Amino acid sequence: MAAPTSLTPNSTPSSSIYSNFRTSQLTICSKITPDSCCFLTVRSGQASKQRLTYQNPRGLIIRCAATKPAKSPAEEDWKTKRELLSEKRVRSVDAKEAFRLQKENNFVILDVRPEAEFKEAHPPGAINIQIYRLIKEWTAWDIARRAAFAFFGIFSGTEENPEFMQSVESKFDKDAKIIVACTSGGTMKPSQNLPEGQQSRSLIAAYLLVLNGYKNVFHLEGGLYTWFKEGLPSESEE
Repeated sequence: MAAPTSLTPNSTPSSSIYSNFRTSQLTICSKITPDSCCFLTVRSGQASKQRLTYQNPRGLIIRCAATKPAKSPAEEDWKTKRELLSEKRVRSVDAKEAFRLQKENNFVILDVRPEAEFKEAHPPGAINIQIYRLIKEWTAWDIARRAAFAFFGIFSGTEENPEFMQSVESKFDKDAKIIVACTSGGTMKPSQNLPEGQQSRSLIAAYLLVLNGYKNVFHLEGGLYTWFKEGLPSESEE
């Protein structure tokens, strides 16, 4: 049965799509990243029926009830991920260094972007395993997420790919030399504007790899945007 959803006029705007929305039971975080991906995260302590309330700047309130699955490792706080990445000595490399490692040291680029983006252009020899995919199921929870994405005008909402690690393990052994890449790359380096760095799809993927015992994991700083901008080799699939 579809999750009940309602829109209720309200005269007092309270927040924007970049904010965190909290109720006593549930936290919803919606963010549009620099590489044009929208991450909609709904967090709760355990799988249970929850009521979602969101008030947008135009004074509309959305309410829906759905069953939230238990939190996955990819949904861990960025601080926790960053600490493990540092502990496991995951190194960030720029595009030119990644190209050299690929050519001279048998590193393989793991491209975690959606399949459609990979087919448009990717480094030669890269392997594509998307870490996020289009929402596929039609459970009450998935319908609720679709409704939330649609409210922001996004009709191709994504979810964590539950087969990501299974696919990685089918293509790479634990000692493989891997450079994880997405579009923007994110960063583990602190700065004045980003004191804890910035999370990205490739850093989430790198976290999952080291969490599952991979020993030689590097991260492409600046992402594939920089790779293509610098004119490094690329190919496409028609």
